Amino acid sequence: MNQSEAKAKIDTLRREIEEHNNRYYVLNRPLISDFEYDILLNELDTLEKKFPEFISDNSPTKRVGSDITKEFEQYEHIYPMLSLGNTYSEEELREFDNRLHKSISQPIEYVCESKFDGASISITYINGSLFRAVTRGDGNKGDDVTLNVKTIRSIPLKITSKRIPAEFVIRGEILMPRAVFNRLNEERIKAELTPFANPRNAAAGTLKLLDPRIVASRSLDCMIYFLLAEELPHDNHYDNLKEAAGWGFKVAESIRLCKNIDEVLQFISFWESERKKLPYDTDGVVVKVNSLSQQNELGFTAKSPRWAIAYKYKAEEATTRLLSVTFQVGRTGTVTPVANLEPVLLSGSTVKRATLHNEDQINLLDLHLNDMVYVEKGGEIIPKIVGVDHSERNENSKKIVFISNCPECGTALIKNEGEANHFCPNYLHCPPQIKGRIEHFISRKAMDIDGLGEETIDLLFNKNLIRNFADLYDLKMEQLVPLERLGEKSAANILKSIRTSIDTPYRRVLFALGIRHVGETVAKTIAWRFKTIDDLINAGIDQLTSVYEIGPKIAASIVSYFSDNDNLEMIERLKSVGIRFSEMSEPTLTGNLLKGKIIVISGVFKEHSREEYKELIEKNGGKNSTSVSGNTSFILAGDDMGQSKKEKADELGIPMISESEFLKIIDK
Repeated sequence: MNQSEAKAKIDTLRREIEEHNNRYYVLNRPLISDFEYDILLNELDTLEKKFPEFISDNSPTKRVGSDITKEFEQYEHIYPMLSLGNTYSEEELREFDNRLHKSISQPIEYVCESKFDGASISITYINGSLFRAVTRGDGNKGDDVTLNVKTIRSIPLKITSKRIPAEFVIRGEILMPRAVFNRLNEERIKAELTPFANPRNAAAGTLKLLDPRIVASRSLDCMIYFLLAEELPHDNHYDNLKEAAGWGFKVAESIRLCKNIDEVLQFISFWESERKKLPYDTDGVVVKVNSLSQQNELGFTAKSPRWAIAYKYKAEEATTRLLSVTFQVGRTGTVTPVANLEPVLLSGSTVKRATLHNEDQINLLDLHLNDMVYVEKGGEIIPKIVGVDHSERNENSKKIVFISNCPECGTALIKNEGEANHFCPNYLHCPPQIKGRIEHFISRKAMDIDGLGEETIDLLFNKNLIRNFADLYDLKMEQLVPLERLGEKSAANILKSIRTSIDTPYRRVLFALGIRHVGETVAKTIAWRFKTIDDLINAGIDQLTSVYEIGPKIAASIVSYFSDNDNLEMIERLKSVGIRFSEMSEPTLTGNLLKGKIIVISGVFKEHSREEYKELIEKNGGKNSTSVSGNTSFILAGDDMGQSKKEKADELGIPMISESEFLKIIDK
């Protein structure tokens, strides 16, 4: 076979295999057996190996996943992935409909779609080829999981239709069928691994695996719910989804075009029971305005589209017996009570435990041992006790009393005034707190140390190799290699990542320290105000509270942290290995036009992104704030500004400056 013949045969096989993929995974109407399919795939694989010049990243042979892995890079979404407002009643849905009719004079059609419970994905296609797949992330940017998404057979790698835009984005939900979820958990239990909590967690966790071969083995699926492009095939959402289905994407057969809100309610009522027959988990119905011009007219709030809403079904409830209550200690020492229950089937999974939140919740429920309790899944994910069947209570049953000492180290618990939770103050010697702080220290937004997951931290702790995060920088190859599940390659990668973390910026180091009440934003504020760790250590309550957005609670926590000699010793150890404890990348002031100004940003902008505007404010001497208060100087207001911020600004008489006015102020 010459080159020309090989290319023609390869192209034919690819088209044929993708057609069979679509029939099997999307249409559920296979034409050939699995054996015949494997023969075609093997023939293509053989030809590609013989003629490597014709290998393509979008070939069906790439579906099995490569053993090449890379760190997930982050990319900004071309179109931000906003969240949806939720509603739980017919009354609220009718209010939604009435609100839209006040803005839209023409009749409004709605599209109803089952709200599948999985992991959201945004996939970009260029000239018909799958270019990049990005997770939802924070809505503005997410992780690049393209290699993993390419293993999902219901997602086309190449689209041959002539009607497609040159570049478009398709959005959908990555799902794990219940049957696959149950099989996977059975395998994990046999291997003595922790089972996944539910199909959504399993799908999201699988999507973030670094080995696409494992992703390919887990039979993920994808249901498409949105098409975005500069020029779309149709002027309405429903026809665009149907068009995408014609291109080979999997669109739920249950979607329905409704003429009015009454038809929407009929759809919701029908699927409340029928959804249990679907192979995937759903927790509600998404209702969208069909007309794209009406969508544009209605616009967006800061967080969600005004033209769509999610109706959530009432969480399923079950009755079971409370066997006992245990208490768990978290990273910051917070003690959470957990109810241990007689196993009960709830929303398709067996529930054995439920959260009780805190002492107030236990007292509110008036819980006793062996009570018959009502359990539901909050958002159909986390089980919680919502009531007690007092008619079934034994008169001699013992009342549940919140513990007074830490279950891990025995230290007397503390409950600060104004706080709902008890916590263990022995943060330096309480094992779950130590391990939790180390896990926080190595996390992506902190020191970003790879290869050290929860299980590895647990292993290192149990082997007495680490007792705090400073110990990480003393680890040696000969200590790691003999450990279970590590080996030479993994050990080398861990040590390399630890060394790399030494260059982490000061603000992230502050966040990594795990000071109580000091999150990412506060850490950045502190790093800007106190240029070195020594400045911060020597700061008193008054100095700290003089910094905008640092109140008495945060200030007291910082002072308490640096009053502990063990913490100071740990910081000295981190200094000795070269960790950065001074701000070297603070915004360079280009002027003082905004000096003393506290500015809130709200809305969508044309000239710059919100992050760019935040940087411009800081460079001109101003301060950013996320909430409107009497201290706010003005609001930088873009399109679709949040209604609550607008109302607050009107109430307080705070001026709103447009994007063009702001750029004139800073002379840009």
